[in-house]
Parts: sequence; structure tokens; C-alpha cells
Amino acid sequence: MEQQASRGDGAADLKVPPTHGLVLSGGGVRGVAHIGVIKALEEHGIHPEYISGASSGAIVGAFYAAGHGWEDTLGFFRSVSLFTWGNYAHGKPGMLDADKFREGFEKYFPDDRFEALQKKLFVVASDIVKGRSRVFHEGPLIRTLLASSAVPGVFSPVVIDDSLYSDGGITNNFPVEPLLAPCDRIIGVFVNPLKQVTAHELRSSFAVLERAFSMDRSSRSIQKFDDCDLIISPESLSAFGTFSTKHVDAIFRIGYEAALRKLEEYDPR
Repeated sequence: MEQQASRGDGAADLKVPPTHGLVLSGGGVRGVAHIGVIKALEEHGIHPEYISGASSGAIVGAFYAAGHGWEDTLGFFRSVSLFTWGNYAHGKPGMLDADKFREGFEKYFPDDRFEALQKKLFVVASDIVKGRSRVFHEGPLIRTLLASSAVPGVFSPVVIDDSLYSDGGITNNFPVEPLLAPCDRIIGVFVNPLKQVTAHELRSSFAVLERAFSMDRSSRSIQKFDDCDLIISPESLSAFGTFSTKHVDAIFRIGYEAALRKLEEYDPR
């Protein structure tokens, strides 16, 4: 919806560009596709002022909100080594200690506060003690990013305000809600498309449970697509696993090319 602002001298009304919001879903390494989308948006002159994200979407959103270019953000994901001995958790639930990844973020966020960002950022994390979703938008930034991306069973939960927080995608993997009030236009990027499977692949209890969980999370996100003016959700991302660190460049290209195709039919005015 276009807004209009009147000048006090009685001149003709001036058209004000709509305020854009960008919602970025979680999806592990598939979240690198968000970086490609941002590159395409900028090439089309679209610079969202508000960003909302969960898990890896929160990380990409934070880099963007801090003013880092897509090259630096992609370089960060290329450099991350997850399963190294120094990252393993000791005395904490989870294989990897989320707190041990803090140093990697400090280089990019020396002023560790939401308030230091250039754009408004909303980050979703899941309070696993109280069983609810929480949206963060002020205060310490890095610890919130670590919490939002702490995949259960892989990363240890992160302590915030005397409670334990894990992956924001558990409770809200497509956090469009914070953008509804302040934004005229919302662009949604969903990098967790439901993978196509055969009945033969669902012959174990674990496979059925995993499929049911994926269906539930996807359906809850898809129900909110109508809140967006443009949805970018490359189906080919379903071929990549949550921790497909060897495919960062391929995932980036998929996001970029999918966004270019979608933007051909989108009018940002």
C-alpha cells in the first residue's frame, strides 16, 4: 500500500515508498539461501527496514541489520566449523556447546546490542522451560542469536534471564508476526520446504516421527504465507540436510536465482 505525505507549502502530495519487512525462516545451513535472496533484493533496489528471523534466519538477519554485505555474511557461513573437538559440550545437554561459538560472532558484532544495529531486528527463540516462544528485539544480541539457532539435541540450550532457550524454529519457524504492524509490504523467505518422500522411506518409527514433525512445522509456517506480499521458497532446498556445510555455495545460488525469478513479478512500489 502506498503512503502519501503532504508538504506544508500546499504542493502536490509526495508518494512515500512503502516500508518493507523481511521474514527469514530457520533451516540450518539452508539458511544460506537467505543471503542470496538479500543480494537479489538489493540489486532490485529493495532494502527492507525491518527483519524478523528464527534460527539461521535470525543469524542472516542480524548480519544484514548490522550493515554487513552479503559477501561478509557468506564468508561467515563458509568459515564456520561445527563438529570440531573444541566445540563439543561437556556437562551440558547436546553434542555441541552453543556458548563456544560466541567468539565467531564477536568479530562481526563488537557492540553486542540490538540497539547498535542499523535496522530493526526481531529474533525468535524457544523457552524450553516455560514452553513458549519469545521475541527479542533489545538488549544483548549474540547470546540471543546463539539461543535462536541452538538446534535441540545438537546444541546445548542457552541461558537467558534464568531460563533455557533453544532453536526458535521449535515454536515459530516463520516469525512474520512482529512485522505485521510496522510494515506496508512483507517479503517472506522459507527455506524448509517439505521434502518429497516415498512410502519405502517411511518404514522405521524414527522416519515416521521425523516426517510428522517436519509436516507439522511446515504446515504452521505455510499458514502464514498469506500475511506476505511475496514468498520465496525454493523447493530444491529440500535436497540439502540441516548441516550440509559442504554445499554453502550451491545453497546461496539457489536462493539468489529463486529470488530473481520471483522479483520479476513483484512491484515494490
